[in-house]
Amino acid sequence: MKNKQPSFLDLLLEAHIDLERQGPGSPETVLKALKFLEPLDRFSQIADLGCGTGGQTLLLAKRLKGNITGLDLFPDFIEKLKAKTKAENLENRVKGVAGNIESLPFEKNFFDLIWSEGAIDNIGFEKGLKHWHGFLKNGGYVAVTCPSWITKEHPEEAQKFWSDAGSHLDPVEKNIAVMQDAGYEFIAAFVLQKECWTENYFKPREQVINEMLKKYPESDTMKEYAEINKKEVDLFLKYGSHYGYVFYIGRAVK
Repeated sequence: MKNKQPSFLDLLLEAHIDLERQGPGSPETVLKALKFLEPLDRFSQIADLGCGTGGQTLLLAKRLKGNITGLDLFPDFIEKLKAKTKAENLENRVKGVAGNIESLPFEKNFFDLIWSEGAIDNIGFEKGLKHWHGFLKNGGYVAVTCPSWITKEHPEEAQKFWSDAGSHLDPVEKNIAVMQDAGYEFIAAFVLQKECWTENYFKPREQVINEMLKKYPESDTMKEYAEINKKEVDLFLKYGSHYGYVFYIGRAVK
């Protein structure tokens, strides 16, 4: 990229590809969500949609029996997942596929569990749940994280930031009702701890972005990208008690 100015997409990929996680979360959160599921056997089929480079995908593989397919829009992330899978000797149970969560390239009624952290908001909570429902077996589970309002107060500054980013936050209660209307039995919902954002995502990302600013000192796009990320961090530190990622767990029943 020495001979051209990086695009926003270039910068997003570079900032995230070597991170353990591509969004807020933690191993502890994954394990907590798994406790709400009935045990899966070695014949189970599991999808991790919007898997990124597979931080949680490999943890799922170590904690669950069965086969896991990680899907992400960015082929570079999938290649990273494949390298990690090979290093962990999990190639016989974990595979990576480049694809769109809005139009899944799988057989209908195929999965026992659809897992997705931080991705469903890209297409809308309701739209995602309805589309993914058709790929679950009857009684199959869905476990997703989605940014949500967690208080009755919805600060205008935070609301505008998320709206400008193409996202829409709803209260937890509304999302639970949406899940039920989409054909799921509601199992559980819980809010991710602030450390899932600050320690596990923002701090590692900030370190990478600081290095990228040195790498692209003449790039206005880089400076703008860094500023947007800083604004996201500042906003969460100011209003993080009002919104956050929420894990929603349901079971396909109709």
